[in-house]
Amino acid sequence: QVQPVESGGGLVQPGGSLKLSCAASGSFFSIYTIRWYRQAPGKQRELVAGITSGGSTDYADSVKDRFTISRDNAKNTAYLQMNSLKPEDTAVYTCSTHHPLGGQYWGQGTQVTVSS
Repeated sequence: QVQPVESGGGLVQPGGSLKLSCAASGSFFSIYTIRWYRQAPGKQRELVAGITSGGSTDYADSVKDRFTISRDNAKNTAYLQMNSLKPEDTAVYTCSTHHPLGGQYWGQGTQVTVSS
């Protein structure tokens, strides 16, 4: 299994940027699809972005053109670069790893707060 651990959250002003990291322990990180989710208070969890083993990416409409997901397989780490942050981006961001044959592993999440 590839167990993820998130870092990089914090408080940022509207219009600012943050880069989240998802560091995964375990073997064969490169074959896993990585996804970032977020959940704001009182709202359902939302899929924000995903990246496949081949590097294909997809994004929620609400973050397209502002967020960028990437991965560095040599470091067993995925990233979520978040630019032009808005107050509505405030949420707990969680990384998950998905094995191609099944199996999904979740991190503990990292808080992102966008406020002036």
